[in-house]
Amino acid sequence: MTMTTAEATGALLQHYGAGELDALMDLFADTVDLDVPGAPHVPWTGARSDKAGARAFFDLLINGGLTEPEAFDVHHIVVDGDQAVVLGRSRFRVTSTGRSFDNPFAIHVTVQDGKVVRYHMHEESYAIAEAFDR
Repeated sequence: MTMTTAEATGALLQHYGAGELDALMDLFADTVDLDVPGAPHVPWTGARSDKAGARAFFDLLINGGLTEPEAFDVHHIVVDGDQAVVLGRSRFRVTSTGRSFDNPFAIHVTVQDGKVVRYHMHEESYAIAEAFDR
């Protein structure tokens, strides 16, 4: 059974929140347009184009130098056909610097044939870069 856009987006958030990397990767197509603009010294920023790149991205978010979220709230999810936009706010602390950052975010997801083919995250890149600076 093929997941709808709403189901895939909900599963994406659930598996990310639980740190379930394998289950998260099952949601992605082999080819994916994943992009997170930001400072080059922030480990997860940049573009990726395949499932291996998506796995590396989420591995960095889950295991890459951040504390457990001090806050992670999804305020709204808008679904229109194969497109979804997730709006929220999070707060994390960088383990190497001890600095925290507040992060209002928007994630644009495209789902085709039940798989995520696009994941673009827009976040408070300045505050995050500052938190990674020593």
